[in-house]
Amino acid sequence: MAKSEEYSLGPHTFPRGWFVVAESTELNRGPMAVHFFGKDLALYRGESGVPVMLDAYCPHMKTHLTASDSANIVIVGKQIEGDSIRCPYHGWRFGPDGRCDNIPYHDGPIPRSAVLESYPVEESMGCVMMWYDPEGRKPDYSAPYLQEWSDPQWIHWKLDHLGELAMHPVEILDNMADAQHLGPTHGAPCEYFETEFRDHLYVQRQGGVHAGYGCMLMSSTWYTGPGILLSKQSFGDVLTYELIANTPVDDGLVKVWHGALSRASNIPPTESDIAGAREIQAGALKAFSSDFSIWKHKKPALRVLQIASDGQFAKGRIWYKQFYDQPENAGGYHEKVNGKHHVKGLETPSFEVLALEEGLIQ
Repeated sequence: MAKSEEYSLGPHTFPRGWFVVAESTELNRGPMAVHFFGKDLALYRGESGVPVMLDAYCPHMKTHLTASDSANIVIVGKQIEGDSIRCPYHGWRFGPDGRCDNIPYHDGPIPRSAVLESYPVEESMGCVMMWYDPEGRKPDYSAPYLQEWSDPQWIHWKLDHLGELAMHPVEILDNMADAQHLGPTHGAPCEYFETEFRDHLYVQRQGGVHAGYGCMLMSSTWYTGPGILLSKQSFGDVLTYELIANTPVDDGLVKVWHGALSRASNIPPTESDIAGAREIQAGALKAFSSDFSIWKHKKPALRVLQIASDGQFAKGRIWYKQFYDQPENAGGYHEKVNGKHHVKGLETPSFEVLALEEGLIQ
């Protein structure tokens, strides 16, 4: 696997942005020990229901806050107090801001260095999303959210946990520009194709007849930052949203999730509607698995041997670099790529595709 430095992405090893770190239901089973961005992290849900992410190791004796399942404080369910968590070794308590606010056997002042880094976390669409910035700055754009998630006619996804992939995430993002893989890989050669860059958004619009469905598949797909893809898709009388999330684990290693949000025929959805939604997600996963399988068995493409009818790989990688640089430098990348871009030999999107995303991508 190749590293960030080999792709000349910028001064940082990992990108800035919102990333999925867990499915919401996982936190209902208790605190989690997770590893992302080359760090061991402690993820838990406070008594208020709010998820919290802290650096994992207690500054007292470097004990992992959430890796123990045998300590008495964990077994008896006393580790979480309010939105704070106690270390399983000596019981030092840390608030959601990462500061130690209680040492059970000590009445004096708490050491000023008894503090852990805390990360912004939001719960959205059944996912726990973490904001990561290598220099610890606050979010500079909002986590993605679909209004349909709150609509009772839409059936929520249950995430497919696809595990780890030994590939740099920049090559996952290459898919957004890759107009010509849709036929050989997915059986859906596109008739029209377009990409658009809007600051931290990367949009793809495409459409073509899907061999498996026997009808026109239209999609409007976008990344909100470097880690979370949403795609609104229409084929026949089916309307669905697909989620693909990639989060760096270590340099050149990512963890991947997948889901599909589908519209039911009835309110509330019937068992038949739910079964149909699960079939749609399974079909979407099968299509994505074709990419996943290819990625597992390819060498790193540090440079793409690009021809004019391929797609805008170079512009996509320029856009991606903004997340490895200081946020104040992002405007320079926007100036280079913002706007719509087309592929030689392919039509521009139809009115139907543009209507598909009307008022959607903010």
